[in-house]
Amino acid sequence: MEDKIERPAEYMSYPEYLVNIKNGIVTEDGHCPVTPLLVMLQGRWKSQLMYEMCIYDTVRFGQLKKDLPGITNTMLTKGLRELEDDGLITRKQFNEIPPHVEYSLTEMGRDLLPVFYAIMNWGFKYDKELYGDTKKVKSDGAEDGSF
Repeated sequence: MEDKIERPAEYMSYPEYLVNIKNGIVTEDGHCPVTPLLVMLQGRWKSQLMYEMCIYDTVRFGQLKKDLPGITNTMLTKGLRELEDDGLITRKQFNEIPPHVEYSLTEMGRDLLPVFYAIMNWGFKYDKELYGDTKKVKSDGAEDGSF
């Protein structure tokens, strides 16, 4: 007997989605399946925070602060707290000297990896339109395609 491979729940195929989206798509309970995530990721930093969380298994506050130039401690704390409240990340506090905190994705947060994968593919597809044909040059003169 052949082992069955479990695949993530798919509520409709992409072709069905393209047809049904025109009429609106709701759950059995009448809820929009997209709105909750859009609300969870609203704000200047939360989408970027979630992307950074996808990069690390666990990450500390200081690393996130370093990876997100321009974010204030207040905004980082607020975003992490909201993502934790929404169930997308967990916070583990270590009561040692010096004390520190580590953040990681929950199962619900990890389920967003395919979403960020799709966003990444979109970014590659439209790289020239988004960034132009020039590459950013680092202060040491080396070319860098990031911002």
